[in-house]
Amino acid sequence: MIETALHTHLAAHGAVHADDRGVALPRHFGDADAEYRALREGVATIYDLGFRTLVRATGTDRVSFLQGMLTNDVARLEPGRNRPALLLTIQGRVTADVRVAADGDALLLDVDVRARDAFLAALDKLLIADDVELTVVDVAMIGVTGNLAVTGASRAPRLLGGELGAADAVVHSSPAEAPQLWDAFVEAGARPIGMEALEGRRVELVIPRIGLDMDESTLALELPVDYAISQTKGCYLGQEVVARGTARGHVNRKLVSMTLAGPLPPAGTPLVRDGKEVGRLTTVARAFGAGTGAALGFVRREAWDPGTELAVRHGHAVTIATIAALG
Repeated sequence: MIETALHTHLAAHGAVHADDRGVALPRHFGDADAEYRALREGVATIYDLGFRTLVRATGTDRVSFLQGMLTNDVARLEPGRNRPALLLTIQGRVTADVRVAADGDALLLDVDVRARDAFLAALDKLLIADDVELTVVDVAMIGVTGNLAVTGASRAPRLLGGELGAADAVVHSSPAEAPQLWDAFVEAGARPIGMEALEGRRVELVIPRIGLDMDESTLALELPVDYAISQTKGCYLGQEVVARGTARGHVNRKLVSMTLAGPLPPAGTPLVRDGKEVGRLTTVARAFGAGTGAALGFVRREAWDPGTELAVRHGHAVTIATIAALG
């Protein structure tokens, strides 16, 4: 299991860790409900982003190469800003999500550590005569929300737009300096939060996560990721499939949010309507604000209207999932 640069430091300061698909991450710091409220109410919060990693792209062809690979326009990035994008297969399915930032003579590619190898392998196959070098960076990353996401509490490199979109920022540091940086944010008023609060809010905002809600079986058009796909740039890997599906105007299934009434089922549980399977759960979390469970999942078009109730059968328990726009 991967331990983040902050693991030992946070464990000594009350973090309760758990295995998150091969990465040991804080679940909470003693009170997940209070952490969620702080996050939802705009109070300054911080969280361990050790499940993300950086790839540095250098070389004279770095911009043109990545402009032709990724779904978003990365050719005109401003320093200090990043832009979300996807790397697709030629069939328009998702290999990885990525946040791209300009950094002098390089582009920084922020990807989930669990998708990094597939991301690099896909790009390496397409590097033929291009002057591009892809290097994994040894870096620690911290997520920051609230007023500190705008003003910052240090001089560490900061990129606006993180796990929850424009409302937060990603701060970089060396692994050795990460504990000191974390403490500086806490002293400036930031509240530490764990993955329970972060995932609850992510589900409410319907933000898909690679490896849970999207992978190489998922079409980009089935996801609420318009913010990561440019409609005006030129060709990119998988663009023909995206353009064809956009012109057709519909997909057969899409990722939606749901509230859950009953015992929380595991991810992957089928969704049933009138005895017929119409979808499957991908992420299950607590809907702290609603006092229930919440989930993301793929649902077929005949069952995705808001208010539709679906049965979630897991073992002998029956949970009711209601299609809902959370937030």
